[in-house]
Amino acid sequence: MKQFDFLVLGSGIAGLTFALKAARRGRVAIITKKNRADSNTNWAQGGIAAVTSKEDSFEMHVRDTLEAGAGLCHESVVRTIVNEGPALIQELIALGTHFTEREVPNSPGARELDLTKEGGHSKRRVLHAKDATGAEIERALLDAIARTPAIEVFENHFAIDLVTTQKLGGAGANRCLGVYVFDKAAGRVETFAAPVTLLATGGCGKVYLYTTNPDIATGDGVAMAYRAGAAVANMEFIQFHPTCLFHPRERTLLITEAVRGEGGYLRGADGERFMQKYDARLELAPRDIVARAIDAEMKRTGADNVWLDISHKPAEFVTAHFPTIHARLLKLGVDMTKEAIPVVPAAHYQCGGVQTNLDGETDIPGLYAVGEVACTGLHGANRLASNSLLEALVCAHRAAVKVMAADFPKLDRAIPAWRSGHASDADELVVVSHNWEEIRRLMWDYVGIVRTVKRLERARKRLANLQEEIQQYYWDFTVTADLLELRNIATVAELIVASALARKESRGLHYVLDFPDADPARAQRDTVLRRGHV
Repeated sequence: MKQFDFLVLGSGIAGLTFALKAARRGRVAIITKKNRADSNTNWAQGGIAAVTSKEDSFEMHVRDTLEAGAGLCHESVVRTIVNEGPALIQELIALGTHFTEREVPNSPGARELDLTKEGGHSKRRVLHAKDATGAEIERALLDAIARTPAIEVFENHFAIDLVTTQKLGGAGANRCLGVYVFDKAAGRVETFAAPVTLLATGGCGKVYLYTTNPDIATGDGVAMAYRAGAAVANMEFIQFHPTCLFHPRERTLLITEAVRGEGGYLRGADGERFMQKYDARLELAPRDIVARAIDAEMKRTGADNVWLDISHKPAEFVTAHFPTIHARLLKLGVDMTKEAIPVVPAAHYQCGGVQTNLDGETDIPGLYAVGEVACTGLHGANRLASNSLLEALVCAHRAAVKVMAADFPKLDRAIPAWRSGHASDADELVVVSHNWEEIRRLMWDYVGIVRTVKRLERARKRLANLQEEIQQYYWDFTVTADLLELRNIATVAELIVASALARKESRGLHYVLDFPDADPARAQRDTVLRRGHV
């Protein structure tokens, strides 16, 4: 049994920020299922929203967040995160993060942060590192991690399940004691124990057929927490990014919202702009509105995609602002300085997750969750662009402050080693790949941008059958990374469908044709699920 003071599952901005701060008090293990740079953070193009301009204010940022969240944000949470963000941005800069700057107008030699604007924001407040912000933040944090002896990183280690006192048959209040982890290189399951376990595992985009997320985004943290008995909230609110590249050779290339923020137009199959039919804010409407508008245009015209066009801007402007996207598109034969980019909506961000407070505490003592895996109430029914990195940064800091000030019970029992029983090596891996594809296809077809109760019920019934097959397979055969991911996406898919069926209204990202209007009685009411109550 490997014992630490803190276990961190995941290596994005949330996990790394917490680990750096917690390491001041004790030994930290960072457990990540791929390599340490594989995270949703690393893929974040647009930026991190914070009030850093004299033309902006906390009140305006709060208002924009509340408006995007469609009546479901927890206002006290919004205000805390918005107010605490700027100071932590300065910590990131002091750590070595290089955000893009520009010359101050009429002040030769002076420079300031180059703030961009994204959908739903009333002011320019998005800090960025050109169009690879997440990668730059990840670089700075990983450099700091490498300089911190109290932190040990376990790469290619896949967390299977949380270990709790209830799981071990203990009496009294439940508590998280650690986690069982599959060491992929060694092919064995190891036991990690600590008084504090932090979930920072990111989202669940791979539950859907088309997503902007990396392959690691299989909802592992939500599934593990739910199986352990933690409350999960608002999983019906899956944000579809309006503009993912539509191309046969590349299905996960997000085209950042900043392209629209810097003047890009959305055009239909006829080459004409269409957002004026849907919202007065045009291309800068919140993501749920833009994604539904694109979906409606594609259905109306029968087109496979729409077009995002910034070619009317000078070529040097485009390449300076979006060098990474420009280079990747060129390799695929698309020159965004001269032609429109074919785009479609794709699953992008889970606004719900493991229910926590602002300090990352779940309802299981010893278990914390921060970042996309968590549901704090910040995003409500729809995330405001670039608030996600902000939430991860603030809540990771608050969680670290909380645990460093707390007294933790000593581990008074040995966690038993993982038992495989009579499980054997799988002889038909096609079962895993087939079920994986079936879940992702049915979620795309039945639980997408626009929903109906009939389609949701179909998804629920099919997922129930698939769960029986997957659970039988899980117990009959030794674990593999693919099997573990399949098990988790099946669980998360069930949670999304159950949450969607429970919310009999349309609000934010959850749009159901049977209930097209928002129900005022459901404002400020989260959808909360616990094991045994789905």
